[in-house]
Amino acid sequence: MAFYTAFSGLTGAQTEMATIANNIANVGTSGFKRSRVAFGDIISTSALQNPNRIVGSGTTVRAITQQFQQGPTETSTSALDMALAGPGFFVVKSGAGGVQTHFTRAGSFGVTPDRFVVDNQGRNLQLFPTTTDGALQSTSLASTIPARLPLNSGAPQASTEIRISANLPADAPIIANRPIYTPTNPYVFDRNDPSTFNASTSVTVFDSLGNPLAATIYYVKDSVPSVGDPFHRWTARAFVGNQELNVAGNAALPMEFDVNGNLTNPTTPFVFDAFTPDTGAGAMALAIDHGSATVQQAGPFSVALIEQDGVASGQLESVSVEPDGLVRASFSNGEVQVLGKVALANFSNPQGLKQTGDASWVVTPQSGEPLMGEGGRNGIGTILSGNLERSNVDLTTELVNLIAAQRNFQASAKAIETDNQLMQTIINLRN
Repeated sequence: MAFYTAFSGLTGAQTEMATIANNIANVGTSGFKRSRVAFGDIISTSALQNPNRIVGSGTTVRAITQQFQQGPTETSTSALDMALAGPGFFVVKSGAGGVQTHFTRAGSFGVTPDRFVVDNQGRNLQLFPTTTDGALQSTSLASTIPARLPLNSGAPQASTEIRISANLPADAPIIANRPIYTPTNPYVFDRNDPSTFNASTSVTVFDSLGNPLAATIYYVKDSVPSVGDPFHRWTARAFVGNQELNVAGNAALPMEFDVNGNLTNPTTPFVFDAFTPDTGAGAMALAIDHGSATVQQAGPFSVALIEQDGVASGQLESVSVEPDGLVRASFSNGEVQVLGKVALANFSNPQGLKQTGDASWVVTPQSGEPLMGEGGRNGIGTILSGNLERSNVDLTTELVNLIAAQRNFQASAKAIETDNQLMQTIINLRN
């Protein structure tokens, strides 16, 4: 009887050493949770047995439990690397149609060639659907969707208007009065010759296909106030690419300022004749609005505002994840899209989850159904983007525990040896 009692201790110590060895082996596994062996003693008794003379029958492994304490975090250069600060699990799905649901603390996610966000096992990270402004639409497990990064954003929109607020220098010289210009060599505007204009500014506009085009506006000082003409007069010319724009067939667009430097003409935008860019896009109808903020005052030429209303189809530039799990994608055209919120889950009894490897678990009757929610609510931790949770294994503690388990193993082995010697002695007495 003592032989089998000691053997149960030997088996239990071996199980404990194997568990500790597994903990040590996974000290570098992201999201790994250490396990601990829970033992129970074995008592065999009967109703007629004296309770003061009961001898135990050994030990047995009652459970190998997961310890879900928070592991330390380390920083990462990827916004899709995420750690949970507090309780909870990321939700990932695998299999055709995403029918197999797993829960993990390993937040190292990457992107597949078709732009799905997946973990190291290729399982899809799940998001809660949201509105365009980030409001949750549902937090049920059945409503989750796989995270997928869009390649581009929005349809291109051709530019229709340029808005400018500028200061034209009051002391600008009159170009045509330069001595080099004579009746035989008259002044002629040449955009490639900076001496033929006083100032210029540029802005990028877009055609109907989203192609960028350089729009440049040139300003030429024509005259100063006189007895018969109380205005400062300028001429504006506009080019898109190499095409000069016209208003009713006229390329030289008059501008006038009063003696106080206020723009008095034009009072409405220059609306250019339709033109077709050389990019293969459709015809463009473009206008330039100088507004009331364009003035002629002392000081150099300056532009306080220049903007246009066209957009290109934006290319994905970056992704960000907020502490509550809100995922935003930023694009080259300045647009920002909300993709959803990272789906998180918690359990009333996490120790009841079944391990599946790769720092992942699945639901069991003991764990209960997942309690779904967003980061920072309903007892679920917040998300740390650009971080990874390391294993919660403390190497020093595990090594001490391993030594203790080894001593227990050796002690049980010694008990077996001693019992064997006693049995041999008894056999020898019969001889």
